[in-house]
Amino acid sequence: MSGLRTREAFEREESERLAPVAAHSAASRGRQVPEPEHAYRTAYQRDRDRIVHSSAFRRLEYKTQVFVYHEGDHHRNRLTHSLEGSQIARTLARMLRLNEELAESIALAHDLGHTPFGHAGERVLARLMKPHGGFDHNRQSLRVVDWLEERYPGFRGLNLTYESREGILKHGCHWEHPLPVPEATPQRGLEAQIADRADEIAYTNHDIDDGLRSGLLDPEELVGIDLWRETREATRRRIGETPPRVLHAQTVVALINALVIDLAETSSARIERSGARSIDEVRACREPLIAFSAEMAPRFAALKRFLFERLYHHPRVVEMNEPAQRVLGELFEAYSADPARLPESVRARFELDGRERAIADYIAGMTDRFAHSEQRRLAEAG
Repeated sequence: MSGLRTREAFEREESERLAPVAAHSAASRGRQVPEPEHAYRTAYQRDRDRIVHSSAFRRLEYKTQVFVYHEGDHHRNRLTHSLEGSQIARTLARMLRLNEELAESIALAHDLGHTPFGHAGERVLARLMKPHGGFDHNRQSLRVVDWLEERYPGFRGLNLTYESREGILKHGCHWEHPLPVPEATPQRGLEAQIADRADEIAYTNHDIDDGLRSGLLDPEELVGIDLWRETREATRRRIGETPPRVLHAQTVVALINALVIDLAETSSARIERSGARSIDEVRACREPLIAFSAEMAPRFAALKRFLFERLYHHPRVVEMNEPAQRVLGELFEAYSADPARLPESVRARFELDGRERAIADYIAGMTDRFAHSEQRRLAEAG
């Protein structure tokens, strides 16, 4: 008897193992351009693999999370953040009997459209593109997977499934897209909702870790936040006396664990109470089904507010962001004034995509270090 597991075997296993509200691979709404199914991989496994092998995914290694790439090798970047978020998403999906590969795909792809220099860079492009339809990294992530990646002969982009595209898009941004976007429903599928919360858990906790390592966060101020203080004290009792760095690291581990468990237990109860029995019924729900408990939500929100005030607006972070914002502004201005400075492949997109959108695509795809070097090159060329 062969030990190989075929796609059909995986799909049969999903029908037995996954909850009725999960996204089942065999029931996917399919791809924009129909393709033959793979013999050994499900539709969502293929989505995940296409994302991981994309050029945009590789570039995340040199894109800022909070600290610009030259601030230190130990700080997270967009790539490590995406990997951490995807693992939390997989854990949650498994706990709730949802589709792990779909949740992982969405989590891995959600930052593909991020600009260099993090949210500071996004604010620059949003301002510059306001007269031309705007800019938003979620919508740009969908643009990357639908249009900008060039790896296949029969279509633009990665030709992902409807469910992965739905999860990447989110809602709230309406600038023109080259392909039909997933329909706007009251809610998205549960795997997409999980990816959102996994992202939130991942960035909050690793920003704490990086903030403490860098010295930008004061441990004594952080102790003033109930959720952190109580988790740290419980961790201290569990592991005993240990160096501060180990205590901080173990507290982050414990906090992630507490948030994941609270989210899974609360969401399981909400799914049961909703009465939803399919992904379409989930989409029709009035409120998200993946949510923290009434006790955890405000405590977690207080921790995020602390980071917003003490880390994201820390003078050193602001100081790092200011020149970064200037770099993107100068690049956009230089390319707009003299398109000959752009690669031919970018200029070739002007007629179809519009000059400003093609320039924004090019700048958004840059890594931090390439944006810096390109700005220097243009300045030296005069």
